[in-house]
Amino acid sequence: MSPALRTALLTALTLCCFAANSILTRLALRGDGMDGLAFSVIRIAAGALMLALLLSRRLTGRRALAGDWPSALALVVYAAAFSVAYRSIPSGTGALILFGVVQVTMIGTGLVQGERAPWQVWLGVLLSVAGLLVFLMPGLQRPPLAGSLLMLAAGIGWAVYSLRGRGNRDPLAATAGNFVRALPLALLPWLLVGEWTLDARGVACAIASGALASGLGYALWYTVLPALTALRASLVQLAVPLLVSAFGVLFLDETAGARLLAGSALIVGGLALATLYRARRAAG
Repeated sequence: MSPALRTALLTALTLCCFAANSILTRLALRGDGMDGLAFSVIRIAAGALMLALLLSRRLTGRRALAGDWPSALALVVYAAAFSVAYRSIPSGTGALILFGVVQVTMIGTGLVQGERAPWQVWLGVLLSVAGLLVFLMPGLQRPPLAGSLLMLAAGIGWAVYSLRGRGNRDPLAATAGNFVRALPLALLPWLLVGEWTLDARGVACAIASGALASGLGYALWYTVLPALTALRASLVQLAVPLLVSAFGVLFLDETAGARLLAGSALIVGGLALATLYRARRAAG
């Protein structure tokens, strides 16, 4: 197998893992499914176990856990809000809100910190924000406001986690350490306000989400990143919310309404415009 084909296949598998997180969570929590906080605890525990196992079996490099507590807290905010939000909103809508908020937050942080940006980047950010507002504004088929706001909080949490992780010399060790630290932090809200009833389907989905879609998915992503340019690494992630929307229609009987299509076009189009221009500027 050629290196290019191997990279393409691993990248496609990684994106499917990322999309599977939304599908598995929605499958476990919709309707009368298990408690979202319980799901997040099991997901983090399974992810921590998988990442620690991968780290321990690594043939080269350091095997000690890295990471820090602030990053672990941001990870818990993301995971808990993500899980609870999916009790009420469709998978495709949730993925678009999450992905849009993450990218807008990260790009916006650069602008606030003094990064010089041309009008194309500003236009891309504004289009993405407009796409997010499409989901939050009143009207036909609007997703529940509480779930949308929780997914917005999840996006901010993941953006903070990603921003703190930029420049990590050992991403696998840092991710494993953050997942291990996140476990006791995730247990606290579940013990205080969560429900104690567990659902067999929900537990199975949580384990698969943590160990496979999260733990193995992140390990695959770190494997293919060195083979991708900054432009390609940014753009391929635009496929994740679209994959989630397609999987939601195929496996969860969700519908692709006008609001989803309009929001998708604005968010993905805006982020593509901003990301593409920033990557070209960096390359030049």
